[in-house]
Amino acid sequence: FAMLRKASIKDIKSIHSIVNSAAAKGEMLARSLGELYDNMRDYFVYEERGKVIGAGALHICWEDLAEIRSLCVTESSRGKGIGRMLVEACMEEARELNIAKVFLLTYQEEFFGKCGFTLVDKKELPQKIWSDCIRCPKFPECDEIAMMRRI
Repeated sequence: FAMLRKASIKDIKSIHSIVNSAAAKGEMLARSLGELYDNMRDYFVYEERGKVIGAGALHICWEDLAEIRSLCVTESSRGKGIGRMLVEACMEEARELNIAKVFLLTYQEEFFGKCGFTLVDKKELPQKIWSDCIRCPKFPECDEIAMMRRI
């Protein structure tokens, strides 16, 4: 039995484990437990047989702009469409909130390209750069690529 749903408090440690194991392999940025608890309402999870095997967040940045963050599926569950379902859940929520553009910073260009995102210059995202990137250990030498999808 599997389902996609909004995250709850009990999911945070599982999300932390999934995201940080991918981060340890250089696939994405790590997230602290505090950051995940602070942003819990942004997250969707994909659960199979009572175990969280995928997660992703839609974080609102500005009146017309949101970001998909920390989208990850456990390695053994990849290639089954779970990541795409998480992306579409985030896009549907953005649509419901009347947000015109959704962007992300990623190392997974091919996957997000298949989900309808196109490359953009990071300079198009000034709100992101000054709110979050400035606190990142990789700033200003960011090696992630920016991608966007309009709604």
